[in-house]
Amino acid sequence: MAAKSDQLLIVVSILEGRHFPKSPRLSLVVQASFDGEQLSTDPVEHREQPQFSTELAWELDRRMLHQHRLQRTPIKLQCFAVDSVSQRRENVGYIVLDLRSVQEAKQEPRWFPLLSSKYTKQRPALLLSMQLENDTKPSEPSPDRFRAKKAPPRQGSPSVADLLPDRLEAVLVPDQGYHQLGPADRCADMFVLSVTVAFATKLEQLIPSTMKLSAQGSGFFFYYSLLGNDITSEPFHNLLSPDFEPERASVRIRSSKQVLQGFLSQQPSLQIHLCCGNHSLGSTDVSLSALSAVAVDLEDKAATVEGAFVLQPPKRTKQKLPAVPAELQPTVGVAVTLRREEVPPQSVGNKEVSGAPSHSVPPPAAQQRPGSSSPVQKPPDSPPAAAAAAPRPPPLSSHTESEAESLLEELQRAGDQVELAAADPEVLEVPAAPPRPPEAEGGASSVSVSAPKVSIPPSAHHYCFSLDLRSLRNLGLTHPVAATLRYSYQFFGSAAPIMTNPPVELQRNTEVSLPQSYCAFDFAALPQQLQDTFTRFPLVVEVWHRDSSSRDQLIGRASVQLSRLLSSERTRFLGSAGEPSWRRTHRDRIPVVHSQRAGEAVAELSYVATLEDLGLVKAAEVVVSESSQSEPPAHPQPPPPPHPAAPRPAADARPAAPRDTLEYRTALELELWKEEQEDLFDDQLRRKESSHMQALAEEWRRRDREREALVKKKEVEYNLLEEQLQKTLSDLEKREKQLAEAELETQRLQRELRAEHELTQRELQESSRRLRQDCDHRVALERDKARLAEEERGRLLQQIADGESRYRQLEKEFQLYREQQSARPELRLQSEVNLLALEKVELERKLESTTKSKLHYKQQWGRALKELARFKQREQENAMNRLKKQQEELEAMRLRYLATEEKEAARQERQELDGIRNQLNRLKQQEGQLGPAPSADDSAPGPSLNESADEHLSRLLEERDALLRTGVYTHQDRIIAELSRQIQDAMTDRRTP
Repeated sequence: MAAKSDQLLIVVSILEGRHFPKSPRLSLVVQASFDGEQLSTDPVEHREQPQFSTELAWELDRRMLHQHRLQRTPIKLQCFAVDSVSQRRENVGYIVLDLRSVQEAKQEPRWFPLLSSKYTKQRPALLLSMQLENDTKPSEPSPDRFRAKKAPPRQGSPSVADLLPDRLEAVLVPDQGYHQLGPADRCADMFVLSVTVAFATKLEQLIPSTMKLSAQGSGFFFYYSLLGNDITSEPFHNLLSPDFEPERASVRIRSSKQVLQGFLSQQPSLQIHLCCGNHSLGSTDVSLSALSAVAVDLEDKAATVEGAFVLQPPKRTKQKLPAVPAELQPTVGVAVTLRREEVPPQSVGNKEVSGAPSHSVPPPAAQQRPGSSSPVQKPPDSPPAAAAAAPRPPPLSSHTESEAESLLEELQRAGDQVELAAADPEVLEVPAAPPRPPEAEGGASSVSVSAPKVSIPPSAHHYCFSLDLRSLRNLGLTHPVAATLRYSYQFFGSAAPIMTNPPVELQRNTEVSLPQSYCAFDFAALPQQLQDTFTRFPLVVEVWHRDSSSRDQLIGRASVQLSRLLSSERTRFLGSAGEPSWRRTHRDRIPVVHSQRAGEAVAELSYVATLEDLGLVKAAEVVVSESSQSEPPAHPQPPPPPHPAAPRPAADARPAAPRDTLEYRTALELELWKEEQEDLFDDQLRRKESSHMQALAEEWRRRDREREALVKKKEVEYNLLEEQLQKTLSDLEKREKQLAEAELETQRLQRELRAEHELTQRELQESSRRLRQDCDHRVALERDKARLAEEERGRLLQQIADGESRYRQLEKEFQLYREQQSARPELRLQSEVNLLALEKVELERKLESTTKSKLHYKQQWGRALKELARFKQREQENAMNRLKKQQEELEAMRLRYLATEEKEAARQERQELDGIRNQLNRLKQQEGQLGPAPSADDSAPGPSLNESADEHLSRLLEERDALLRTGVYTHQDRIIAELSRQIQDAMTDRRTP
């Protein structure tokens, strides 16, 4: 067993970046992906030179590294800008690193520019370095590392997990020919793990368009590794119909059921590769998890994983094309079986126990499948004949197993179902594969490979299809045509085209018959397969114009719908051996459609198609043996025995004629024998020549089929690319329409904005004009007002001057009057007394009215205060607690303001009373100066002053009590304190004499 590969680490160092625009809201993250595993850096600030300083590493062994380098697996770095608020990620650009440039030696960092960057004005780049490092850590997986290929999770009960070590290994015991798995004292049961590759379909889809098959001379084969043993299948050369010997590779394992199930749960999937030389064209993974299921009882039956698995091309050849349909996907039929080893036969047991490699593969031979036949050219008057291949008897020395036979039958049925689902019309002959070279002696292995016989489905029918192309007419071209018809239908077993010869000249308004246009095909197929193929694939007949002076030109194509043949009337007839058979015949005229202008008919073709069902195929199975590898030589027939000698004539008889003598007859027989031997030798040479020509024709057909398969594959790829191009063109047309609509919408919006701008401009001009007129009008009004004010000022100044002059004149008159009054004092005093009495009466009346109005005001104020108190009380019950204090303060401020106004009014009234009192006192003094007054009037001022003081005191008391009764004020309020102080001052003044 080969030694294990060293564990390696692929380390990618992301150091820093440059030429990034500064964006405070965003952060940069670099995400690296390799072999399906993704690693990311921590977010860094989005600035001109972001500092990442991060290392990303993947763990794998040298074998996986070599495989990834062969497949050119890339390391893709994607840079994202992450929004810190919405966490939305936007792709900035990407970098693709080549794994083949990674070396174990340390390399200097390099600047890699971002591809498809969104920052077009700048060229952002990242400083990167790659290196291979030896992984010196234990084999246990680290939680913070990723592996290139991670094993599937272990399955089984906890008890099995407790018995298993961390890593199980199968150790080969060379002398016993098996692998030991687990402790030898606890694991003593013998198991057989078998892998069978049975069939494959649609392998031509894996061939790259750039690959030349002729350069690969080693053929195609399947490769997989079973417990460290590299297994390769027999090489084959035909990808269109891969006909190879189903091989079973078996390995014997000495273990226990629990340990073996745990070991299988740790193993990755079984990878099967289709190889050509040293290149892997495709691979598939067969999961071994079903073999490790606890529910499978290996005591009674075997655990099996089988089916048709899809082959995936390597990553380096994958193209960005739409998904391939299911019927075109390449598949391989694989069966993996795990069973307990029973007591084998002696011969088989000796092969499995021996340490040398034991291969029980018979030599490869040409094998005829049920659908293989060659087209047979027949004249129109010859009836079709059935051709059936006689099976060869199995050799006595071929090693076959009953279990292999049953498994092969199941896989053959699965392969037939896959082919039937894919409706593959290609049933071709496969040339013999070269024998596989024997392995080098001395290598210890426990793998045994066996090739069971191939069974043919007993339900296959022998069919004979004949097509007679009768005539051409109604030429739609202006020039005559030298018409030759060509067609091929690979379902009949041949890819070689069938052509009519010689060309016939077809002119307008004429009808010509086609010479040598009858062809019959003998083949074997399932009825359902025949019906599906005839329904899905028409037979296309090409009409060519052959000219000696120029190249052949394709005129048109006609499609023969073979499904109409299946719906035609069926007639019964007896075959060549007397067995009942059925025949269907269909006649029709179909148009020949122009090759370049679809839908235009250039001619009309008349044909007759016949299908004969000759019953079931006699050959039930074909066994490949050594005798089928080469054709036995033809033994020369011995010469015929000489005729008995004639009796010698009597003496008296006449002498015999020269030609009647025995020597002449012997010589004649000798010459005849020589001619016969020459004819036999010529016949043998002709047979050898025909066999060689047939081999060359088969090789030519095989290469032609391969070329046609590649052409078909390229056509499929070109059709897919054409669909993509059409889709892209339609998208571009839609986008162009959208851009045109958007341009029209933009122009409409521009016109609307321009009209709106002009309207706004006019409105602004109109408003500015109105404002200017309004301003001018206001200026004129202000000027008029100023002029009127100047006139009023002059008038008032004139009035002041007139008043001053009148005042001076009155002053002079008053001086004159005083002088005159001084001359008559009685009259003057009497008049003054009367005037003062009138003024006193007037003043008392004013005082009384003022007192009444004051009292009425107080009453109204009291009622207003009471009403306000009630209103405030109602509002306080409905108002919120937080507004109560503010409302109270507002109400208090308002009442204080009213009290202040009242106080100011009272003060003004007091000042008026004081002025009246001073005036009365002044008048009294003047009266006193004029003369003595009556004695009764001397005591009058005293009681008057006392009465006014009492009245003032009573008024203050009444105001304070009225305010307190409202409930709005308290003794601590400012207005109540002010009233109390005034009351105290009034009482103090009252006590003072």
